[in-house]
Order: sequence, then C-alpha cells, then structure tokens
Amino acid sequence: MLWLLDEQLWFPPVEDAMEDGLLAAGGDLDTERLLLAYRSGIFPWYDEDIPLWWCPDPRFVLYPGELKVSKSMKTLLRRDVFEFTVNKAFGEVIANCSKAERKGQDGTWISNDIVRAYTRLHQLGYAWSAESWQDGQLVGGLYGIRMGGVFFGESMFSKQSNASKYAFIKWVQLMEDEGVQLVDCQVYTEHLESLGARMIPRQDFIAQLHQLIPPGTI
Repeated sequence: MLWLLDEQLWFPPVEDAMEDGLLAAGGDLDTERLLLAYRSGIFPWYDEDIPLWWCPDPRFVLYPGELKVSKSMKTLLRRDVFEFTVNKAFGEVIANCSKAERKGQDGTWISNDIVRAYTRLHQLGYAWSAESWQDGQLVGGLYGIRMGGVFFGESMFSKQSNASKYAFIKWVQLMEDEGVQLVDCQVYTEHLESLGARMIPRQDFIAQLHQLIPPGTI
C-alpha cells in the first residue's frame, strides 16, 4: 500500500489495490484530489485521522434501468407519503449521515474533514443531496458525487421507515430521466441489492467511467 503526499496529485493504478480494495493512504481531501479519485474509480474512507483510498473488485453498482421498486414502495410513492427534494438540505443530510448507526460499525467514517471537503464539492456543483420530508421535518436522505453520466453514492440515513429508500428511488428515477447511466454503490449491502444493485468486475466499472465522464470534467 502506498502513502500519498499532500503535494503530489496522483493515485497508483487501481490494479495495485489489495484484496480488500485498499489502494493507498494519506494525502489531503482537496477538491482536485477528490474529483481525480472519483473519475478514477477510487473513493475515500477514514481510519482515525488518516484518509484511506479504496477501489474494490468487484464493484457494487446500480443501473437506473434495473431499479427494483417493491409493491409496498410503489404504494408509498403513489400516495406521496414523503415530500421529495434535491439539494435543499445538503448540510443537514451529511450531518445526519455522520450520526447514523451502521450495522457492524462502531463509529463513523464521515469525519469533520469529510464534511468540509464535501461541502466544498457541493458548493461547486459536484456533491448532491436528495431528501425526504414529512410535516416539514427532514426524515431521510442521501448524498454523493455526480460527474457526467455517473452518480457516486456516499451515504444515506433514515429517521422514518422507508424514508431513505423513498429518496433513493425518486433520485434514481430523476437521474435516469436526466441521462445518468450508472450509480456507484461501492460495496455490497443487502438493502441496495434489494433495489437492484449488483456486482460487476472492477475493469468493467473503470471502462464505463471512461465512457460516461467527459475528459474535461476536472
């Protein structure tokens, strides 16, 4: 595993990643590094105060056309049980994601540095949030990075049953209408598998990024 320096803007080839997907450690969370990481198929997680950079093989993705919506969720969507918005409360969404309890995790990887970095990306138009509201209260949502025809999902939270799933489904449907062809879910979860996500080889994922993200995005 290589150690990255703040003054060097690069990543090793993704094929050099360890068996668990860990590729490198260190470096900063400047906008340029984060955008280079995403378009290269790499994403950050934190370990204590150290950024770790990952590119697992296989990769867990969702093609919007393969989105699965259960009968119960179709009923909720038809009844407009939640109000759906985009980019109305990015700060609140990432704050709630940082506090959400995760099965098998003792803490959160969404550090203060992550919050600051992704807030900058949001201000520049790269980081997006999707929200579910009920009675004027934010009850669920998600955030991630949108580049070209790809959305890189980062995290979601829910304070009400089905609130995050509602926001996710509405967001995927909206993105499909706007030409997004690939949603990166990073690593396997049973929850996202139930919505249609599946594993693909890393080399196929990287090839699709090259096709779907224009060269001038950074």
